[in-house]
Amino acid sequence: VQLQASGGGLVQPGGSLRLSCAASGSIGSINVMGWYRQAPGKQRELVATITTGGSTNYANSVKGRFAISRDNAKSTGYLQMNSLKPEDTAVYYCNALLSGFKYPYWGQGTQFTVSS
Repeated sequence: VQLQASGGGLVQPGGSLRLSCAASGSIGSINVMGWYRQAPGKQRELVATITTGGSTNYANSVKGRFAISRDNAKSTGYLQMNSLKPEDTAVYYCNALLSGFKYPYWGQGTQFTVSS
């Protein structure tokens, strides 16, 4: 199983960006897809998760600005990020918890920077 995250780059404060995470391989059923981020010098933290049924969970710091979604047919997850702030700058990682598995698979991370 491989997770390919994409969509990083440089964005101005207040701007928007969408990250994608495509899963490939012997996927089976993906129960939960999630996005995490790690800023320089900080621990990796949860950003958002989404279940197969569409239930979502967000970190308080991104509520109302970020929206997680998924296309089950394409085995792809998305993170729409609006009203971006410099403190959103980080490497963003996606993960996927497959049915029957105890631990999730992780993507390689995609970097984006919010700066003017």
